[in-house]
Amino acid sequence: MRKLLLLSGATAMLLGVALLSSCEGPMGPAGADGTNGQNGADGTDANETCKQCHNPESVDLISAQYEFSKHGYGETFFEEAGNTTCSPCHESEAFKDVVARAVPSTFSLVNGSYVNNYVCSASTAYGAITCNTCHSSIHSTYTNSDIPAFTTVEPVSMTMWGGAKEIDLTVDGDGSSNLCVKCHQPRPFTNGATDKNVLDYANLVANPTDTFYAVTNPSGVNVLKPGYRTHTHYGTVGAIFAGQGGIEFAGTLSYSSSQHNTLATCSDCHMAPMNGKAGGHTFTAKGNFNGCIDCHPNLTSNKSDPSHWADKRTEIQTLLNDLAADLNVDGIDILNRNPDTEANLWVSLTTNKYDGYLNIYDPINNPDGEANNPTGIFKNPSPGTTWSQDQKDHNALLPAITLTNAQMGAIINFQMCLREYSLGVHNYNYSKALLTNTLAMLP
Repeated sequence: MRKLLLLSGATAMLLGVALLSSCEGPMGPAGADGTNGQNGADGTDANETCKQCHNPESVDLISAQYEFSKHGYGETFFEEAGNTTCSPCHESEAFKDVVARAVPSTFSLVNGSYVNNYVCSASTAYGAITCNTCHSSIHSTYTNSDIPAFTTVEPVSMTMWGGAKEIDLTVDGDGSSNLCVKCHQPRPFTNGATDKNVLDYANLVANPTDTFYAVTNPSGVNVLKPGYRTHTHYGTVGAIFAGQGGIEFAGTLSYSSSQHNTLATCSDCHMAPMNGKAGGHTFTAKGNFNGCIDCHPNLTSNKSDPSHWADKRTEIQTLLNDLAADLNVDGIDILNRNPDTEANLWVSLTTNKYDGYLNIYDPINNPDGEANNPTGIFKNPSPGTTWSQDQKDHNALLPAITLTNAQMGAIINFQMCLREYSLGVHNYNYSKALLTNTLAMLP
């Protein structure tokens, strides 16, 4: 019975289809063909466009080189994230922010105290340094024409000087070195609890024998209390290369510059053809003389042309040693010695392994969890609120530090010439004048 019902259902369906089909008439003749449209332009082959840059000879090679760059593997961008004062040079988004808004490096009076205007917005204080930090137009047209556009090539207002001095390096016609100097410049010294304005460097030159700091200052209020980390920061090379920004005491030498800043760009030497792990987008020139030989054909190693390498560097090193020896209070070094080859980037540049910091006691921990300077000899004028009683008692027994204006200027110039790292190669004439004239100002 079940099979009969199923068969009847199938038969009914076939009959329904037949009835529906019988209602449709025959198909009419085909219509005339329409007019042919115009051929469209071929679209861009996205894969071929990408390969203009993403190939073994371009971006792929640059990426391999960049792995050796401290811009790439350094962790400072992570440590300084959120810090709006440090971020403009340590965070990608922050750097692009201050450039886009043309943030000045001036100081402004706000509610009775000065503030440094050169800060990024809190919403941009982050980001590792990547390709588009410096190359502003990457992936705009997706062709190799995107690469040459830099984030900034404008003249650089010196933050150390509160905008009173400017660096403009235009050897190549497009100011590419200004992009480097934007960050590789010294930071400002600022007055302490008085007004927090940028330090009056001109007064150091005009009145070298006046007391800059003493527990009881006969010249008046101490505008700056020296500490272990009273320093120019680390990016002094831009100022030295440009031949300005130091404390220029009058002396036997004029403040001229070597030919480097009128004949070469930063990239000529620091992005020269690779040699080992130096050159290209490693941005380091250490051990790589490929950027030198166009002007110095004999300079192919650190021993091949002593007059353009070893002799001048030895001369600057001697001046640094002499200046450090003269910077003392009752025979005690004002400058700090540090033999640690990891912590002291400049450990090999002076005989006594100075790092540019001051020889002042400071037991508090830095962001890495290590004590700043627990072996410092001079009393810290500003004991920390988190110090233990033993640390405060120890500090009270240490000798007090005193500084003249000449000594403060000498500290700044020592830091400038030590931390540019090359022992005068960047600008031998300016480095020699700073150190020589400063030495003459000290007793």
